[in-house]
This record gives sequence, structure tokens and C-alpha cells, in this order.
Amino acid sequence: METLAAFERDPYLTTLGAEVLRVGRDGQGDFAVLDDTVLYPEGGGQPADHGFLDGVAVVTVQKREGEVRHYLAAAVAPGPVQVRLEWPRRFDHMQQHTGQHLLTAVAQDRFGWETTAFHLGAEVADVELATAQVTAADLEGLEEAIAAEIRAGHLVTCRRVAPEALGGLKVRSRGLPEGFQGAVRLVEIAGVDLNTCGGTHLRSTGELECLKLLGTEAIRGGTRLFFVAGARARRRLGAHERRNAELRGLLGAPDPDLPAALGTKLEQLRGLERRVRSLEEEVAQGAAAALARVPGPFVTQAFEDQDSGFLQRTARLLAAAAPDKTAFLTATREGQACFVLVAGDAAPVDLAGLGREVAALLQARGGGSGRLFQGKGGSAEDRLRAIAHLRAALGG
Repeated sequence: METLAAFERDPYLTTLGAEVLRVGRDGQGDFAVLDDTVLYPEGGGQPADHGFLDGVAVVTVQKREGEVRHYLAAAVAPGPVQVRLEWPRRFDHMQQHTGQHLLTAVAQDRFGWETTAFHLGAEVADVELATAQVTAADLEGLEEAIAAEIRAGHLVTCRRVAPEALGGLKVRSRGLPEGFQGAVRLVEIAGVDLNTCGGTHLRSTGELECLKLLGTEAIRGGTRLFFVAGARARRRLGAHERRNAELRGLLGAPDPDLPAALGTKLEQLRGLERRVRSLEEEVAQGAAAALARVPGPFVTQAFEDQDSGFLQRTARLLAAAAPDKTAFLTATREGQACFVLVAGDAAPVDLAGLGREVAALLQARGGGSGRLFQGKGGSAEDRLRAIAHLRAALGG
């Protein structure tokens, strides 16, 4: 008879004395193979457990080449070892995995939606359902039906049967892994579901506490349904309440009115942004007009609290108003410096070559095309050197 690992004999066991039979290293790092373990290896949609071998962290557990490898933060030696499970992570996985079994059973039996895939993520879990559309009313009915089964406190048990016995049982299964041999492990929610599964599960649906459906998205002709169960649902609710409290303080509105209050604030912000853009355009036009009136072939100006977009607008307006001029414009905003070198169509300069010289003097990155060269960087001292170089080159 096959010997069951400790995580399967008792999924609530958190410590175990074991023997390190073999150590090694592969592409994933240092690993140890034990004679027994309370740590579940990744598989069946359930992530691997975390834990410790004595004081050395187990970062993942994987099935490789017919053995269970405990991948470690540091190498260990063969011999006796105390295996310790990171229990909160395991119990969370048990709640989500048992919740998936219950969700799958109710979705198929009451709504005719078969589960085709399951994924247990770090924040939310999801199942893929063989149905093209799930309405809001469907989700509400499904969640209520699941809640009723949680309240019923159905026992959850595991057993193994011979493959030939499966034909006489009403087993829900997405199929056995390719090349599978030996007894088949079944997980049963009494009166609700009988499923092939190798994962760890709760003792009863009552330990699920609750299961909340979060929403759906279309995928490959079916529907992906997101959910959280147990402590995850409570943590998520707590985070929502803290966030709502902050929003109530910021917006001065009760919970039901928060979306409308936020919508009003966003519309006001969009109006202010339009006004700012209009004012910036006026400033750019005024700056370009003033620079166009400055005598000589070269002009320069530094702007505070402006960005490269403002410099580009000003430069293009200036080139149109004074096509015989070359201009060097700089700006700083929140400690970030930028520059534009622009030449009108009638200005007799090699702008690309001059732009590279300026970028080198500014120790900055830059580039351009046509009659405009722009870049980011340059200290105040570097900008003064660049201006001196341009005046010497252009005679301004």
C-alpha cells in the first residue's frame, strides 16, 4: 500500500520530525528530499507550502523526477530535521481550495456551469466556467446558494480508491494527470460533491466562514469567475472599510454618495486642467512673441515650473514668428531640467550638429528632427556654458 505523506494524513499537522535523505542542487536552487513532510508540493492549482527545515526557510516545494524536493534559502546536510509549516498560508490555501470545490459543485448542479480550470492566486482565486455569460442576477443566486451550503457545515473528507472503482461512483473530475498510476484520491463534501483532488482541504464547509464572488471576465468562449473565501474575504472587507473611511474624509460624503462626490471632483479637476492648458498656451504665445522681438539671430530664456511640452509649444510659435532666429529654451519642474534648441526655416544653422554639441555640454540626452532638437538634463552651470557656446557660434 502506498505510504501517504504527513500533509495528506493530517492537513492540520504543522510540525514533524523527519530525515533528510538526500540533498542536491538544480536550476531552481538547493533542495532536500525527506522521508516525510508536512509541506504540500505545488500541484492541482494549489501553490506550494512555505516553512522551515530547522531554521532554514523552505521557499517552495516541487515534484521533480519522481520525488518531492524542498527548495531552500540555504543548503542543509543529510540527517534528522524538524519540519515546520507556515500555517497561516496553508490554512488560507485550504479555505480557497475547499471554497473552489463548493463553488464548482453548486455552479454545475444548480446552474449547469462546468468548471474547466482553477487558479489560486496570492490575493484572489478564480475558476473558469464553461458558460459564455453570467449575469449579475446569476452571481447573486450562486453566492446565496454557496452561503447556504457553508452554513450547513457539511463534513469534508478524503479517501483513496482503486481506478476501477471510479465507474461506480458519481465523481466530478476534470480528468487524471497523464500517466497517472495507483489509487485515486477523492475529496468529498458530504451530500454536495465528490471530486478527484490531491490538495489540502478543511474539515467542514463551516470553516470556510464565507465566500464572496468578486466579478467575471470573458475568456476563451467561457467565463472566468473571481472569488475570495474565509480570512481573505474578511481582510478584503477591512481594506474596503479603511479605504472608504479615507474617502469619506477627503470627499465629505457618506458611503452611498462617494461615487457621485468623486465624479463631481473629477469633473472639476478636468475643468481646471482645461483652464491650465489654455493659460499655458497664452503664456507660450506671449513668451514666443516677446522673444521674437529681441534683436539678433540668437535668443534664450529659462522658464520655471514648466515642462518639455510647454517648451515645444513656445519653440514652434517662435520659429513661425521669427524664422531667422535660433533659440535655446530651458525649463525646470520638480527638480527635472529639460531644453529645446529651435531654428526657424531662414536661420542658416546646422541644427542637428549644434544640438549634439549642446547636449554634450549639458551632459544630457537629446535628439530631434527637422528644426527642433530637445532633451532632458543639465545643471544651471552647464546651461550657462551652453549659452556661451551658442552665442559664440551664432553671433547673438
